[in-house]
Order: sequence, then C-alpha cells, then structure tokens
Amino acid sequence: MATRNATATWTGTLKEGTGALEFGKQNLGYNFVSRFEGSDDTNPEELLAAAHAGCFSMALNAALERNGTPATSVVTTAKVHLSKGDAGFAISQIDLETTAEVPGIDPAKFQEMAEATKTGCIISRALSSVPMTLHATLK
Repeated sequence: MATRNATATWTGTLKEGTGALEFGKQNLGYNFVSRFEGSDDTNPEELLAAAHAGCFSMALNAALERNGTPATSVVTTAKVHLSKGDAGFAISQIDLETTAEVPGIDPAKFQEMAEATKTGCIISRALSSVPMTLHATLK
C-alpha cells in the first residue's frame, strides 16, 4: 500500500532554535514557543490534530455512505492536549467534535456510527493508547 513521508529539520538550541516540517508541498516552521507556549507557527501536536480530524471526517463519511445515508457534510475538530507529568510532556487526551448533515438518518444510528468511527478510523487506531472523547452533533 502507500508510504507517506515527512521530514523535520531542527537547527539551534531547544529554546532559541527553529524547525521546518516538510510534507507534500508544505513547508511549515515550528519552534519551542509554537509547541509549548503558542504562536503563529505550527507544532507536531497541531499536525496530529489535523491528521486525526481529516481521517475521522473521511471515515465517518464513508461509513454513512455504506449505510445508505450519505452525508451532505462532515466537519470535525480534533483537540490534542499536551500535558506535562512526572515523566515529561505527553499527549494526554484527544477530544473529537464533529457535526454532520445527514439527511434521513436516525439520530441514534448516527451516534452509533460516530462512536464506531472514533475507535475505527486509521489515526484513532494508531493513537489508541491516548484517551479520546467524542461529541457528535447531527444537523
């Protein structure tokens, strides 16, 4: 199957240095401030959130289509929590929030399918050691 690639380059010290993340046609900067304090640059956790949100939206859309109730739209936000504990920094939780327009689906069936997608999408499976929550809204 497919192999996806990304390259990270870091120069300088931890706090004053800078990094570049390259993947596809993207080249994004990151640094200590963007990762641990917040800035306009990106960070690895934000990219992980984007990957998870994208995977979840696609997977839920596919499941709804297989169910015979195709979605008009699926919008997902993933919030990746970075916390510091005794062992250092870690991703401590991921919160998924999705809103979907799905004509003709039973609300209980939608919730069931969203929950199944939370544990079944490719990125969710890769991150299965991280606690995850899901808030799914049907429009």
